[in-house]
Amino acid sequence: MKQPNAVQLKEVGPRDGLQNEKAIITTENKIELINRLSDTGLDYIEVSSFVHPKWIPQLADAVDVLKGIDRKPGITYAALVPNLKGLERALDADIDEVSVFMSASEGHNKENINKTIAETFPVLREVVQAARAAGKTVRGYISTVVACPYDGYTEPSQVKYVANHLFDMGVQEISLGDTIGVAVPTQVERLLDELLKHYKPEHLAMHFHDTHGTAISNIVASLPYGITRFDSAIGGLGGCPYAKGASGNVATEDVLYLFDTMGIETGVDMQKLLHASQFMEQQMKRPLTSKQMAVFRGEQL
Repeated sequence: MKQPNAVQLKEVGPRDGLQNEKAIITTENKIELINRLSDTGLDYIEVSSFVHPKWIPQLADAVDVLKGIDRKPGITYAALVPNLKGLERALDADIDEVSVFMSASEGHNKENINKTIAETFPVLREVVQAARAAGKTVRGYISTVVACPYDGYTEPSQVKYVANHLFDMGVQEISLGDTIGVAVPTQVERLLDELLKHYKPEHLAMHFHDTHGTAISNIVASLPYGITRFDSAIGGLGGCPYAKGASGNVATEDVLYLFDTMGIETGVDMQKLLHASQFMEQQMKRPLTSKQMAVFRGEQL
């Protein structure tokens, strides 16, 4: 199988993980988590969201977190930004990269953003253009790229339609999200077969949730296509509030084990990552779901 020499892990646990957890983690412990992640060798950490606290109370302290962390050179500290008001707060916190988000399916977009896809484009265009004018890089998330809990299967052509609009706005990278964690490798291949007719692999990242335990196999299926950027969350934190039964993101430790064992370079230290997950288990007051944490605890030998 064709595989790259190196890949980039993009840690989304402090944002995409914690925003979907019922427990509210203190600002101090969020800062501690991000500082621990900064010591692992990760070079990209999505730290919070500037969505209105009414909608995501778990991340209401985004500005305090951004201003409290110890920033390390060479690490991109990113945050999710839904509109110009959120962008103003994000710029005040001196975020490195702005992330915008929408869905490929109408049903999920309406539930998640309370707008149709067509209504979402002009809102995001304002954010992207203002962020680029402020000298920030911009990443776009497309959710439900394989299936939607409301609309069913998502055609690759629909994902391409949304991606075209985001790239036209000035987004520099798109993360393709299997938001409800139902994808299997053949569906990932069908999606990438279509998208890579139009875009370069270095402009795409994959974002898999692990509801049915297929996230790792989907990552492996992405490698021959030249995809080298993968989102993951420490401990497998997260889920989707608008998709009943959807489990968390694929665990960073499990993805790291895959790449370490395949001989693919990541620059990330497994032991430091496991200790960061252990810290989060203590804050969550429950075991996290990653397979490597189970091994670390001695539950699987």
